[in-house]
Amino acid sequence: MKRIENIGLPDVQAVYSGPEGDLWELVMGEQIHIGGFASSMDLAERAGIVPGSVGIDLCCCNGAGMRFLIRFRGVAEMTGVDATERVVELGRRRCRDEGLGEQNRFLVADATESGLPGASADFVWGEDAWCYVEDKDKLVAEAARLVRPGGTVAFTDWVEGPAGLSPEEAERLLRFMKFPGIQDIDGYSAALTACGLEVSVAEDTGRFPTHIDLYLEMLGKQLTYDALKIIGFDLEMMGGMEAEMKFMQTLAHQKKIAQGMFVATRP
Repeated sequence: MKRIENIGLPDVQAVYSGPEGDLWELVMGEQIHIGGFASSMDLAERAGIVPGSVGIDLCCCNGAGMRFLIRFRGVAEMTGVDATERVVELGRRRCRDEGLGEQNRFLVADATESGLPGASADFVWGEDAWCYVEDKDKLVAEAARLVRPGGTVAFTDWVEGPAGLSPEEAERLLRFMKFPGIQDIDGYSAALTACGLEVSVAEDTGRFPTHIDLYLEMLGKQLTYDALKIIGFDLEMMGGMEAEMKFMQTLAHQKKIAQGMFVATRP
């Protein structure tokens, strides 16, 4: 796993409490993860999420994944855990506005130490957000603790691709994205196995290159004004962010970064 120094939870909270988080939602939609609805449905199908089940979303952001699971998979109840107050309040408001307030509850907490009861969920869920967590082994262990015997841990995440990142590439990517570290597919698989989970899916979804192409095209052709408005019409900042996204685009097409999908079961 590639790591950098001096990036931690306060940096992540700053992103999602300010304009940078709003920019990501502008480009990626309410489901701020690669592939949006299609990715969520793919993960739910692979994980066998069934109607009436109870789940926990670790690093839930605005709760879009929770609302998806209730609407489209018939999940009975979701608990979301996130450390950023602003996105949790946004999630609560959106759940109320959509008439889903009673089925969703939110907890402002460190996802590696949620304080929720052990073996209390049929599944633990995550979508492209565990990359923001510094201690990924501890996060995986928390997911394993929370899921019941026979239950499932299912998540997608940004991962290092098979071509690998050079130290310089990792430093630039992680500092821009405010990731304290980026895991690879084998690393996540090992962490899940070390917690006694049986891994059934650990693979590259193949979505990253086409979707980063899409985001850049949208910013360049349709959403330029909207993005500039969010950042106070700062053209220099806009240019810098575009350069970093094009750098990520290159990494994705070179198979140096990817979206990984993981499904594991607690015996």
